[in-house]
Amino acid sequence: MSKITVATLKKMKAAGEKFVCLTAYDALFAQVLEAAGIEILLVGDSLGMVIQGHESTLPVTIDDIVYHTQTVHRGSKQALIMADMPFMSYINETQALENAARVLKEGGAHIVKLEGGAAFAGIVRQLTAHGIPVCGHLGLLPQSVNKIGGYKVQGTDAQSAKSILNDAKILEQAGCDVMLLECVPLELARQVTESLSIPVIGIGAGPHCDGQVLVLQDMLGITPGKRPRFTHDFLKDTGSVSAAVEAYVKAVKTGAFPLEQHSFTA
Repeated sequence: MSKITVATLKKMKAAGEKFVCLTAYDALFAQVLEAAGIEILLVGDSLGMVIQGHESTLPVTIDDIVYHTQTVHRGSKQALIMADMPFMSYINETQALENAARVLKEGGAHIVKLEGGAAFAGIVRQLTAHGIPVCGHLGLLPQSVNKIGGYKVQGTDAQSAKSILNDAKILEQAGCDVMLLECVPLELARQVTESLSIPVIGIGAGPHCDGQVLVLQDMLGITPGKRPRFTHDFLKDTGSVSAAVEAYVKAVKTGAFPLEQHSFTA
């Protein structure tokens, strides 16, 4: 696998070639995932739940993200490293620029991801104007879990679906290089993916996105409690971590995952 960049993802979208993403929080897993063909390593604020044991992503700090991005960077040679901007780390343009710069300069990330719609267009413009690639995040926003009342599918009615599509277009115009859609109906995800020229990554957003992402522990089937319907236990099918990741990569690229049972409808 040659070095993956934002430009690589745009070429893959244009060619109709699916790309694959998984969360990573340390050097060893970064090596394992990259060796299996994962193009994007996401240092997600999901680490608050799966690594730190919190009930949500909200307690994660920018220092946490910088630290885990550093460890992933040490274990990665070719993958694109995407790092989440944690809760309340981008409340204005100045703070967003300072924190995103840390994630790239100290952490070694190649692109940052932030949650929110058109209201964050100014922040996106500020970051991209300073050479910082940005991935937008629409649909279910885990950092807003207290506002929306839980982890619920978004965009299920005409008005909210239109709002998500409009936000996606505005964020693209503001300079977003990639878009992530979480827990939205598959037809809305198809519409957004076809409407944007930038690559779209889905999680619980059906098969029509340009790429797919899962939390590593969900993909391995080791997350306690009820597993989200949009996940699949690839470890159970294969018997080893490396084989499970390879199977996930193959399934995404061939269209075998996600299927309709992993998706939501309006």
